Amino acid sequence: MISLLSKSVISRSILCFFTFFWVPANADETVKSVATVDENSAQWQQTLSAAKGHSVYFYAWGGSKAVNEYLRWATREIAQQYRIKLIHVKVTDPSEPVSRLKAENGRASAIDLMWVNGENFAYLKQQGFLLGNLWSAIPNTAFLAVHSLPITVDFGESMDGFEVPWGIGQFNLIAENEVFQPPQVSAQSLLEIAKKQPKTVTYPRPPEFHGTTFLKQLLVDLTNADSRLYQLATEQAQEQLLPVLWQFLDQLHPHLWQQGKAFPSSAAEQLLLYQQKILSMAVSFNPNQWLKEKSTQQISESSVRRYFTDGAITNSHNLAIPKSAPSSNAAKVVINFMLSEKAQQEKFTGVWGDPPVITSLLDEKATMPAHPELHSSWHVIIEDAWQQRYGG
Repeated sequence: MISLLSKSVISRSILCFFTFFWVPANADETVKSVATVDENSAQWQQTLSAAKGHSVYFYAWGGSKAVNEYLRWATREIAQQYRIKLIHVKVTDPSEPVSRLKAENGRASAIDLMWVNGENFAYLKQQGFLLGNLWSAIPNTAFLAVHSLPITVDFGESMDGFEVPWGIGQFNLIAENEVFQPPQVSAQSLLEIAKKQPKTVTYPRPPEFHGTTFLKQLLVDLTNADSRLYQLATEQAQEQLLPVLWQFLDQLHPHLWQQGKAFPSSAAEQLLLYQQKILSMAVSFNPNQWLKEKSTQQISESSVRRYFTDGAITNSHNLAIPKSAPSSNAAKVVINFMLSEKAQQEKFTGVWGDPPVITSLLDEKATMPAHPELHSSWHVIIEDAWQQRYGG
């Protein structure tokens, strides 16, 4: 799940010159103004002391075997180093902990730590449900690669210390080379493939976030990256831009797996169909997943990574602490560990393959040309409109 974007106008001609990440112009000033606590300071030592013996209930997506395995590794490391018990509460949709916090309405929460970004973060921040000043309270935020990565703004919403970047996601296709031969995919080329290879192409059912991002990639391509996609979605913009997407999907769906009458429930289910050679493509937000899957022989040796012609939609996935978290100090220690070189290296080179967000481990070869995220308002609008048209 990805993040970046200020509300400035991004043109296709500018984006084509970037091979790594586009970063908001004011990102450096934002971070320079934050004084990060030193790990040897009395303040941090007090945090460590207060965290010992506590449990941290971490509400995070549980739909990936690789992510779950990484979190099991982190749980062992955190218990050994800090005497903190990290408990992964697996959620199927990132909105689940948001709904829980809304229901709790400021009362002592069942959530100590959460994996969040996009419209969920914007809502939680606006409602005042999140603990602030995290960047200044956690030592390892000093090593975040803010000069190279889009990690200070989340879907058009400034983080302002209410969440901490954890990793980078880039939307891509894992596909059979024989079917998806060019390195880049456009809406038109995808339609041609679906016609030539009927019932082998599909996408996860929105609001599953891989499925929604697939639709956003199509919309970017079909509208030539219209600048209004990176601003609050007005009614006029919706009326002018969304019909282009629906017209395309009306052409595409009859050629999809299940003729567009049913869709995989998740990226994991679609990957399974790909592994079984029922489909010619799967979807991923991890730019290195295809290599990890090949290394364990989960997918064919002829599998390749493909991305859309405007660049892979790119964002950060982040960690946040509810204001009402019972173990906020322990949650801060967990975040600090997640940003350590040891944890970021394991996340990158281990089973997950998630790109690091700290300066010492940056690796441009692990990523693709990037395209900024759409404004978060488009995410919800696309999901709702898709459900009305195709969700029946």
